[in-house]
Amino acid sequence: MSFEKFQYVVGRMIGTEEGRPGLTGLAAGDQFRPEENDPEQVAQNLNAAFLIALAGPGHHLYSPALQCLDLHRQDPEWGLVASFLNNSLFQVEEEVRDRCSGDRLFAEDLDSLVVWLTGNEDPQLFEAVDRVYTLLFPEGAAALRSPEEQVRSLRNKRGVRIDHLNPEPVTSPGREVLFTSNVLLTLPLAGTDPGHLPLSREIRDRLGEISLDEQKYWYDHPIPLGIKADRNEAVYGMRNLEEAIRWEVDRGNMPEKGRVSCLLSVSATHDGLQGIARKYLEEEFAAAGVGGHLDLYVVTEGDAVGFLEEVLLPAGRKYLRKRDYDDLKRVFGVEGRYGRHYSFLKAVAALWQVLIDPGIRATFKVDLDQVFPQRELVAETGRSAFEHLMTPLWGAGGIDSDGNRVELGMIAGALVNEADIGKGLYTPDVRWPPLPDPSLTSTPSSPSSAAPVPPPYVLEPDQWVFFSQLPQALSTEAEMMARYDRTVAVGTGECLQRVHVTGGTTGILIDSLRRHRPFTPTFVARAEDQAYLMSVLYAENGANLRYVHADGLFMRHDKEAFAREAIEAARLGKTVGDLVRILIYTSYARSLPWGADRIKDALDPFTGCFVSRVPITVTCLRMALTVAKMFHNGSPAGNADARDLLVLSCQRLADLAGRMSFDPYPLSARFWSEREGWHIFYDILDELEAALARGDQYAADLRAKALEVVADWKLRLSPPS
Repeated sequence: MSFEKFQYVVGRMIGTEEGRPGLTGLAAGDQFRPEENDPEQVAQNLNAAFLIALAGPGHHLYSPALQCLDLHRQDPEWGLVASFLNNSLFQVEEEVRDRCSGDRLFAEDLDSLVVWLTGNEDPQLFEAVDRVYTLLFPEGAAALRSPEEQVRSLRNKRGVRIDHLNPEPVTSPGREVLFTSNVLLTLPLAGTDPGHLPLSREIRDRLGEISLDEQKYWYDHPIPLGIKADRNEAVYGMRNLEEAIRWEVDRGNMPEKGRVSCLLSVSATHDGLQGIARKYLEEEFAAAGVGGHLDLYVVTEGDAVGFLEEVLLPAGRKYLRKRDYDDLKRVFGVEGRYGRHYSFLKAVAALWQVLIDPGIRATFKVDLDQVFPQRELVAETGRSAFEHLMTPLWGAGGIDSDGNRVELGMIAGALVNEADIGKGLYTPDVRWPPLPDPSLTSTPSSPSSAAPVPPPYVLEPDQWVFFSQLPQALSTEAEMMARYDRTVAVGTGECLQRVHVTGGTTGILIDSLRRHRPFTPTFVARAEDQAYLMSVLYAENGANLRYVHADGLFMRHDKEAFAREAIEAARLGKTVGDLVRILIYTSYARSLPWGADRIKDALDPFTGCFVSRVPITVTCLRMALTVAKMFHNGSPAGNADARDLLVLSCQRLADLAGRMSFDPYPLSARFWSEREGWHIFYDILDELEAALARGDQYAADLRAKALEVVADWKLRLSPPS
């Protein structure tokens, strides 16, 4: 009976009676009109049929919904979508039944919810959300009930009792830190003529051919080639980094003619863009006058492969004497999902230290839509960006709240939105959403033949099953907004370790990098920053590697201020990426050797909320409710987006959801293979370093080759006049 109880819950969420909405405000039956067959309506019918079928025989349209899904499996245009939705019905049923039989608490939560719903025809909205969250999204339930208490509890959990500071902290960031970032590129905006774009003829000629290629990767807001300079993230990011460096020069933290090294990797939605990326960036930066204090290096996938073939593999064959380097070849590069370039941008610092510049001691990643707000940093914290990086807490050690020894070899700052910085640096970039009013009921009191007038719902339909903004706001307040008293700076008292971090505003000491060897698996498509720590969450011997919270180290997040076109163009891909993330993170946690429950306990609430008890169920239900919400809103453009979102979601979820349904550890082999690849990488560097120290000529020749290769990565830019 366990699944039948779950079906009852879904029915209450989407409404089983004609014309009466469910808890979510949707009446799925109203969207099911199988007699209509234009593309948007077919998509709406299939999505509604899936929700109705998931509600079970208690829904008055259950049988025709099943017939609709089955009929379209043979449709050349809709077969993939219908097959995925059909398969998902069985996968959800299997997952719920398995969880109920193997997890007593889940079964009790389901029983409790069904009993409560049965006795509450028109339940209070707040309690209804709380009880649904307890079953499907427990991280949200805790944040919903007692936000202030949860903030205090999380800060206590993240506390580290310092017992020693870093005796040799970074003292000259401009000289000792390799700054990195990633450039995301895509085709010109839809409707633009490449022949009229402000690009060189060579690039314009190539774009026609590249535009015929199939898109391989989806990113949040890639840079469309040809977009104006004031809307170009790469130009914006590097201009502002140079401005921040000029501040450091004026404060005496760098010599007047000092240079800062910054390495940019290139990830592209289409393969052909890799071949023109360096020339494109060189032209854009030169036109924008970038280059006064920055030595910019650009690494494409071809560059990474070339370095591997010319330097690393010969070194491995000489000093490791291994025969198989396939694991290394799979992980070393910048093309693909976010995880691949993120790992590269950390690991490259170790390579830099051994073969290019021994003076580099750390790396720090910035995102291109983030800016060091130097004026506000100095005014509110008394320290500039570089001065924040000089803290001896970066590299300190201590004991965490569970009694484990930790090494604070990584550092994490925080973000403030451009629109909010006038309120002060300590303004959370993710705010608490409006919470349900406990006085509201969730559904109209009685059915009506007229169109029902819904009450003022606070939550969107999809937010009933997964609403990451709740735990994200909680951990933003608890971790990122925490302030230290003066005792922390002198090595007494407690600091905070961080789990919730952002892609930019994070760094790692190369000594910690080379000993712990963290990485983000290449199968991680979103939240690659938070996945990085998971790979080394617990050490086999010695201290656990952790991020130290850098109180007052803020970057201003400007993406809404200048990149709206790119964000809008990538909106659907981002939504699908959020769906995939639940499956990926749950599978990733199951692949790690410390047990998913222990991992989730360490990562909750925000990072951990993507590790779900029923990931296929939550993902598929969230997807269908999102699509239904878009159709419910009813605009022609919104309906087209809903259709596209359904198709894209089914395409990208089908493989992993299918594998998870019969293998609880579908990504385990890949994780261990990639870990071995990174071990080989760092072993090669260790052997090369030792060989260079003893004067080995072969190692010296390889270092000369590395310097030659990296010199080709450097952009030829004239300093601004």
